[in-house]
Amino acid sequence: MVDKSEKFDWLVRVGYFSRAILYAMLGLIALTSAQKISQGTDGIFLAIEDFPAGTVILWIMVIGLFAYALFRFASTAFDIENNGSDTKGWAKRIGHAGSGIGHLALAWSAYKFASSEGSSGDGGAQSAAAGVLSVDFGGVALGILGLAFFITAIFQIKKGISGEFMHRISAAAPDATRWLGAIGYCARGVVYGVIGWSLFKAGFMSGGAQQVKTLGDAVASLAGQGPVFTLTAIGLLLFGLFSLVLAQYRIIPDLGADGKVPQFRA
Repeated sequence: MVDKSEKFDWLVRVGYFSRAILYAMLGLIALTSAQKISQGTDGIFLAIEDFPAGTVILWIMVIGLFAYALFRFASTAFDIENNGSDTKGWAKRIGHAGSGIGHLALAWSAYKFASSEGSSGDGGAQSAAAGVLSVDFGGVALGILGLAFFITAIFQIKKGISGEFMHRISAAAPDATRWLGAIGYCARGVVYGVIGWSLFKAGFMSGGAQQVKTLGDAVASLAGQGPVFTLTAIGLLLFGLFSLVLAQYRIIPDLGADGKVPQFRA
């Protein structure tokens, strides 16, 4: 019989697998299809939809991205990855909350395609931003979210350069894991920086909700930047491969008897 911890482990690994598909497709589309990358995040799901068994893959991504979002929310609320409660620990945990929100939005976009309803994923993000801007202090909230993305971008690049992510990966992982992660995290840091700037402009510089960029939009906005765009696209493709490694070799924390302070599984 499968216990709760094993179910949690399985779901998180499906989440990493889904993230692998997402980023690999994002990088590949950016390198090969200007038309699809111009469609932002929708272009990723449109490409997957065209695959053999594309709808099945999309449903797997719905489950996986949702599970990954819950994993990140659990990290924030219960500190299941033992980041601590000091300033640095809370910065990481808040970053995980932002990741959870982002992947929840991606899960919703994947659901729209999987259920054949089409998608307004990118427009949906702008509509949500417009809703936030319509309330008191909404601009401040978006601007602060932009700053949070900037901080997360810095952490992503720092993580890539330092290699600290290897502490949570099994020693049985392939030797190339260190370099896949280093390049991938740096590329993701660039994309997060673009998203953060879009939110900052929308919130603090009266740029309007149309300024807000999703994952695909952020990559598409780099399309005229020559080597920066190419290197970022390659980095995102490698981050997809890195996520595939994590699907098997990431050390997933146990839920623990009390569900709050788990121990890492060796």
